[in-house]
Amino acid sequence: MPPRPSLHSLLLMAASASSSAAAAAGGDTGLLLAARHRRLPVAAAAWAAGGHRIRLLHSFSGARVPRRAEVACCVRSAPAARPAGPVTVRSRNVHSEKNYKAASEERLGQLVQKLQNEGINPKQWRLGNYQRMMCPKCKGGSSEELSLSVYIRMDGTNATWNCFRSTCGWRGFIQPDGVPKVSQAKGDIETESDQEVNANKAGNKVYRKISEEDLNLEPLCDELVAYFSERMISTETLRRNKVMQRKGRNKISIAFTYRRDGVVVGCKYREVDKKFTQEANTEKIFYGLDDIKRAQDIIIVEGEIDKLSMDEAGFRNCVSVPDGAPPKVSTKIPDKEQDKKYQYLWNCKDYLDSASRIILATDADLPGQALAEELARRLGKERCWRVKWPKKNETDTCKDANEVLMFLGPQALRKVIEDAELYPIRGLFAFKDFFPEIDNYYLGIHGDELGIRTGWKSMDDLYKVVPGELTVVTGVPNSGKSEWIDALLCNINQECGWKFVLCSMENKVREHARKLLEKRIKKPFFDARYGGSAERMTPDEFDAGKQWLNDTFHLIRCEDDSLPSINWVLDLAKAAVLRHGVRGLVIDPYNELDHQRPSNQTETEYVSQILTKIKRFAQHHSCHVWFVAHPRQLHNWNGGPPNMYDISGSAHFINKCDNGIVIHRNRDKNAGPLDVVQVCVRKVRNKVIGQIGDAFLTYDRVTGQFVDAGKATIAAATAATEGTVQKRTNSYGKSNVAHEMLYPQMDEDDSVSGQDSII
Repeated sequence: MPPRPSLHSLLLMAASASSSAAAAAGGDTGLLLAARHRRLPVAAAAWAAGGHRIRLLHSFSGARVPRRAEVACCVRSAPAARPAGPVTVRSRNVHSEKNYKAASEERLGQLVQKLQNEGINPKQWRLGNYQRMMCPKCKGGSSEELSLSVYIRMDGTNATWNCFRSTCGWRGFIQPDGVPKVSQAKGDIETESDQEVNANKAGNKVYRKISEEDLNLEPLCDELVAYFSERMISTETLRRNKVMQRKGRNKISIAFTYRRDGVVVGCKYREVDKKFTQEANTEKIFYGLDDIKRAQDIIIVEGEIDKLSMDEAGFRNCVSVPDGAPPKVSTKIPDKEQDKKYQYLWNCKDYLDSASRIILATDADLPGQALAEELARRLGKERCWRVKWPKKNETDTCKDANEVLMFLGPQALRKVIEDAELYPIRGLFAFKDFFPEIDNYYLGIHGDELGIRTGWKSMDDLYKVVPGELTVVTGVPNSGKSEWIDALLCNINQECGWKFVLCSMENKVREHARKLLEKRIKKPFFDARYGGSAERMTPDEFDAGKQWLNDTFHLIRCEDDSLPSINWVLDLAKAAVLRHGVRGLVIDPYNELDHQRPSNQTETEYVSQILTKIKRFAQHHSCHVWFVAHPRQLHNWNGGPPNMYDISGSAHFINKCDNGIVIHRNRDKNAGPLDVVQVCVRKVRNKVIGQIGDAFLTYDRVTGQFVDAGKATIAAATAATEGTVQKRTNSYGKSNVAHEMLYPQMDEDDSVSGQDSII
């Protein structure tokens, strides 16, 4: 008696017969709905019980999408039990076969149309199977490989595609209209059959059992041995790693067998022209997994030949990833169940957990570096190392381990591994990472290492401007804080050409422009009383000044009546740094910002947070920041300069700043000159650029300029200051409450207001 054919063979014969019948009846080459034995548990059970008769159910019909016959099966155990009609195959999502067919057909028609709109249009559509074809985006590269994998669900609920070429990586996910939307990550899971999805969710997916005999593998022929020999891979290495070959379709493919405990669990095929295929429905593991069992140090490479190259260099504790590299780093790490691209890491977790050091020797190209980052994120960067590939000639760098072996030899490859460096962790550095910056600082390459001079000789020993630092400026209202900062910016621009961005909420734009132009041109803006007999700036000077304003300064202004937040200001300042190359930022003043702190946050904590953000901005963008903050109301003020700790809000203003400056002027005619401005440097973090002390400048009310005070003026101002201090000391010695003199509450900024005002 001839042997009984297998169920799989009968299904294939049935599919062939059904397709022929449909073609003879005029059927088009439409959708072929493949039947697979794992989808027919009832049929398989009946066959095991001795049933052997199979008949075809009728095919789907419809005018919208011409298609081939669906291959479905009805199994009965004996002729006497023949049912009156066909056995209904029910779906868990529909109530009847008729509705199911109509709905599926409509969904499939929409999917096909959408895929064709994307340029995906194979000669024959397959459902329920991954189909390889030419990628319409990259055209398979120079080798014209069939790199695009397309999957259409049997029920037509979605379709996915993915190009596996690392330089392309085109992928997509579509659904027909009317189907509940799901994320692509979820859709990727659902691209398997319903039965497989349930098995995956249950964590007990069943993989194919394969063997060398089932795959028709055989030892390598002489031609392939010679091919490996050209790549410096010896016969002994090939034998130890059980590299084999498979013949088919008039070509021979290299077979890399993936083994766990010596048992073949997967196989990857490589043609000489670098086309890769893998056995379907097999477990994803590392190539060479048995070589890292209980290993403390593990080397991970990007390809099987790189693994063999490491073997030639004496490193057997090496494995290769099975699926190559991604085109770029993903935005986030998905959950374990959805991390399909790197499922081999989870499958080999027990082997990796015991390793204390993992060397990532992926390719030097961008996809290779993306793979290293993806692996390090999942394995833990704290135990990862990376290699630096050497140059193979004067211009080119070796791409991978095999190129090092071929061009430089096994000794060079060993040195690459021995010289592996710690994988960088964001925020954790070694001093050597900053050696170039430290060298430039020592050599004075940039020219601003010792700070930018202010333009006033009396301040050279006290304060200089350093990129990346924060200077907090304070002083009682109408003391000249804003005017002094404007004069400082004009001096720095004239000295070294710096550009600035100004967030000066108290100044009208036209008034601010007037002040800056007067300092630049050294003439009054108007023929007004404050100008006296001085000549007004000419129209030509005015036009040139406007051009200078536009080239030097940029403004941060709210276009409506809303208050700016510190985040909003810093975001715009960042744009100014990147777009216009500004080197300085002025925020004037603190109390004009929008301070909406959480109810559970104190003002001290809030100020600390703001200053931290400003300092990080300054350091990251190498931009100096001047931050103006008013002092609180001084009830016992005797006319002397306030202290930095008097700033309203928090002592963090002086604690966190790099430089603290108090601008002060005398208001008492009997105590000294009224045009002298005292610049009190109260904090300098960097001793290289300054020290604590006072400088005296005279203010020209006509042009708004500050110049160094003469010796006589300084002596008079110093004597007046000492007298004020002595008066304050005596007052505190006699009584707990000194003479009360509130400083004036100003509605405007530090501008000219009255004959006695400097600013």
